[in-house]
Amino acid sequence: MRVRLEPSGLGFDAPAGTTLLKAAEAAGIEMPSSCRNGTCRTCICRMVSGKVRHIIEWPGLSADEKDEGWILPCVAEALDDLALDAPQAFSVF
Repeated sequence: MRVRLEPSGLGFDAPAGTTLLKAAEAAGIEMPSSCRNGTCRTCICRMVSGKVRHIIEWPGLSADEKDEGWILPCVAEALDDLALDAPQAFSVF
């Protein structure tokens, strides 16, 4: 799956079975993160389009936040091509 980050326009491939955060890092893209287990919410961003699956049963998001499209990239895998509103993401290259 292909992931596009807005507003930077950066993009990366997200292989099946890989979290969005790990896939971004493998592509040289830094996104805010801390705990990497879905509790601290440092990586929270809004999904503009696409579909994800959280790899833990209850990530640190409320039902309302999930309905509004908020995701935690540290524990989310792409199920489709995605566009994410991630203004703090940047390329390390």
